[in-house]
Amino acid sequence: MNVLEKLQHSMLVGDGAIGTYLYEKGYRGSFEKLNIEEAETITAIHKEYVAAGADVIQTNTYAANKIKLEKYGLHEQAGAINKAGVQLAKEAAADDAYVFGTIGGIKGVQQLDVTNDDILDAFKEQAEALLSENVDGFMLETFYDIHELLGTVTLIRELTDLPIIAQAALGDVGVMRGGLPVSDVFQRLKNAGADVVGLNCRMGPYHILRSLETVPLMEDVFLSAYPNASLPDLDDGRFVYQSNPDYFYERAQDLKQQGVRLIGGCCGTTPEHIAEIAKAVKGTAPVREKAIVTPVQSDAFDNAPPAQSHVRLDEKNTEPTVIVELDPPKKLSTQKYIEGAAALYRAGADAVTMADNSLASPRIDNLAMGAMVKNQTNARPLLHVACRDRNLIGLQSHLLGIHALGIHDILAVTGDPTKVGDFPGATSVYDVNSLNLISLMKEMNEGRSFSGKSLGEKTSFTIAAAFNPNVRNVDRAVKRLEKKVDAGADYFMSQPVYGKEQFKEIYEATKHLDAPIYVGIMPLVSSRNAEFLHNEVPGIKLTDETRKIMADCGQDREKAQKEGIAIAKSLIDEALLYFQGIYLITPFLRYDITTELTSYIRAQALQR
Repeated sequence: MNVLEKLQHSMLVGDGAIGTYLYEKGYRGSFEKLNIEEAETITAIHKEYVAAGADVIQTNTYAANKIKLEKYGLHEQAGAINKAGVQLAKEAAADDAYVFGTIGGIKGVQQLDVTNDDILDAFKEQAEALLSENVDGFMLETFYDIHELLGTVTLIRELTDLPIIAQAALGDVGVMRGGLPVSDVFQRLKNAGADVVGLNCRMGPYHILRSLETVPLMEDVFLSAYPNASLPDLDDGRFVYQSNPDYFYERAQDLKQQGVRLIGGCCGTTPEHIAEIAKAVKGTAPVREKAIVTPVQSDAFDNAPPAQSHVRLDEKNTEPTVIVELDPPKKLSTQKYIEGAAALYRAGADAVTMADNSLASPRIDNLAMGAMVKNQTNARPLLHVACRDRNLIGLQSHLLGIHALGIHDILAVTGDPTKVGDFPGATSVYDVNSLNLISLMKEMNEGRSFSGKSLGEKTSFTIAAAFNPNVRNVDRAVKRLEKKVDAGADYFMSQPVYGKEQFKEIYEATKHLDAPIYVGIMPLVSSRNAEFLHNEVPGIKLTDETRKIMADCGQDREKAQKEGIAIAKSLIDEALLYFQGIYLITPFLRYDITTELTSYIRAQALQR
């Protein structure tokens, strides 16, 4: 009798965690390599779970794919590690438990430089190795991305008719990322070929129960649940979980009442937890009817304010749009900055944009400066948001604060690494990159957080993305622009351009994009400034002619400034032949220079 036949009439018990159990025993690094290096340890853990009452045990192969194993230099041993994992589990199970080959999700919070094809190729190699050792079925667990999970179910169903248990990890109670309700997740997994669908990891029993309360019983597919022991705590640098086996006795009965037929444990659970689950439900008859809790529907979106107009070009408007960057000050005095923002507005700037600790050097927080500019001037603030300094929690909190203050224009950037700045020993976070940040903000514009939870109303961000045309292969850079458009970018702001011939090249390479481009113009103030930008700042390259003009000014600051402004004006004249958006970058808070250039653009527009 296979596992699906048993689930027709009986509750089954799964095993508990292996990774956190090994962690508690002092093991570090790749737990999967222990299938080969310390086989006795893995076999002993499996036997503990079987003795505790587990009917289904998983192979110790959660991260045994070549993508995750590469971190430890073990990618070439992926096949051997998976085969050994099945052999050890079968030895421990004997005839007392089913052995399911475990495959864990790859896509998580932190982004990996791998394609979907890479992931499916890794999973196929892993699945074929597990199949070669005659597993009883497959356990897919801790998948945060529904598309990755659906793709993996489809892949394995093409390889075998064995039972597939597909378990998602939720972003928040009742929803996966993207706001997809659990009931929809389960239906999609069933349609893809899963036999058992469920939830695991991320949450303890309480939140998994709440998530399952809204899920109806389904025909021809069973429910599973593998909750964590608790929320994790941090003790002396180590993640720990509540030691609460007794609690699982009660919660297992609650999960059964929600229609779950296979109950095990995830992070923090031990053989003691599984023994309590077995005591509560093992071998009992499953429920065949349940009451459904209707999710609370919020009407907040019906009353959401309309999206704000933004600085993106109006196709019917023939007058150029001007964005001017004015970097927040490094020192505490803000008077000159506010005066500069006001002067730029009077000169005709459509928005004043504020970098987010550019070149990884701390400045007054640009959200604070944006609020001051908004409250004390008529200028429109456009804030850069970098991925370097904040994790996902901080990024979402920061964006919520920006929206709450009535600021709606954002430039999403990955951010310069900390080693280029004033504190080279500081940590670069980079939970996400600019592409993911754009997607996150688009989710917020739909009224959802990154986790999928409702925000109560929709944000109204318009999102700019960065573009560096100063590269050898412009076509490759444009391919990235296309990805940013797909992610939700509304328009682009480029790095400074110093070659007149580049404008036509940029135009020809980007004219197919359905997103305006604001071409970067940064006036020079001295030869030293020019050489620094050319030789030391990533993404900026000056022409030999421009460097020579600035070098010929020698130490004459006034002459150098005049030449810098003259060069900028000639670049603006050329840029306006191809683009209607200009992005002026103010050097050293010298707003008098960009004020003059803004006025120049307005005057040129009138003459045209």
